[in-house]
Amino acid sequence: MRRRSLLAMGAAGGAAAVLGTGASALASPAAAGLAVRPSANPGTSPTSLRALAAKIGLRFGTALIPQDIETPAWAAIAASQFSVVTPGNGMKWQIVEPTQGVYDWSQADQLVAFARANGQLVRGHTLLWHNQLPTWLTTGVANGTITNAQLKQLLHNHIQVEVSRYRGRIWQWDVANEFFLDANPSGIDPNNFWISHLGPDIIPQAFRWAHAADPGALLFYNDYNITGEDGTNAKSDAVYAWLKQMLSEGVPIMGVGSQGHLDTQYGFSPQLFQQDLERYASLGLKVAITEADVRTFVNNATDQVPTDHLAVFAQPYEFSGMLKAALAVPQVISFTIWGFTDADSWVPGTFAGEGYATIYDVNQQPKPAYYELQADLELGAFGAPRRVPTPMPQP
Repeated sequence: MRRRSLLAMGAAGGAAAVLGTGASALASPAAAGLAVRPSANPGTSPTSLRALAAKIGLRFGTALIPQDIETPAWAAIAASQFSVVTPGNGMKWQIVEPTQGVYDWSQADQLVAFARANGQLVRGHTLLWHNQLPTWLTTGVANGTITNAQLKQLLHNHIQVEVSRYRGRIWQWDVANEFFLDANPSGIDPNNFWISHLGPDIIPQAFRWAHAADPGALLFYNDYNITGEDGTNAKSDAVYAWLKQMLSEGVPIMGVGSQGHLDTQYGFSPQLFQQDLERYASLGLKVAITEADVRTFVNNATDQVPTDHLAVFAQPYEFSGMLKAALAVPQVISFTIWGFTDADSWVPGTFAGEGYATIYDVNQQPKPAYYELQADLELGAFGAPRRVPTPMPQP
């Protein structure tokens, strides 16, 4: 994959109001029955992805939007197959504070409550990103009514309010998202909204603010093409060097998230993917695959039938390559697919002519990729069985 556009999954149907908006939405999450500690899910099959992954201490996850939770058949898949969930949109600034000072936690609370009910952990996504910012913020910066000093204070307040609200209820936070250039050599993008206004020091500052708000949460830097997916290690090299520098300065970064967005039209090296996971782990960091999917060209956005017959083999192969690499690195603590069903995948709306990116088809039936991942997890959980005894030839 050479590049990736805006990451956004349109929330069909809208979120069910859990706590409402405005001042009432600032009530304690504990009062709403939200919690981070997972309970057992008695309805989970021992051959589900989450159960097999649990055998080796791996959390297997997906991103969810309200439609996934509110549609009973979809919610059943989300509950039974996954042990960690990420909000597709519901914790982004645009969603939680659409009007300055007026909060809407409905989508975020809905997801956290769903996770608690189904024995799942939560990945918070995302606190510092240049996309999906509220219009009042970007307009104010553009017309000068919000100064850079005020912008910094608004960011501090946003991180403090959101992280504090879910303190003790979020396992991993994607604190900073997508700051490095798709270039060789790579580096922090000087034209990034946050960097152009506040400078590169705003990234470590965001980690410090998040850590102060919830010292128990694992704080991640998250990006795409940082495990060799671009065919080189230019971006990975830059991120690795930056992480090493940040850690030497005592910045509370605990993990790195490799998004894992692949496209069958580009090359993919599972070996390079694994090597990069290993070198992030060598820094003492936790590692997560955070947004895995494998897209390809399809007939249309509704049916999403691959137009190349080889794609039905390439798609599960690349999913499996990512998972096998993750299984080989003990510091990889979670593997998350960015949406489990093609029916509400973000891909067709972002990449013209492409789709078929997840592990369930548009009718919520498991695809070959599902069974490939299941087989990989079975081998990880139980190992290959010993061969049956057979007579040996006599000399």
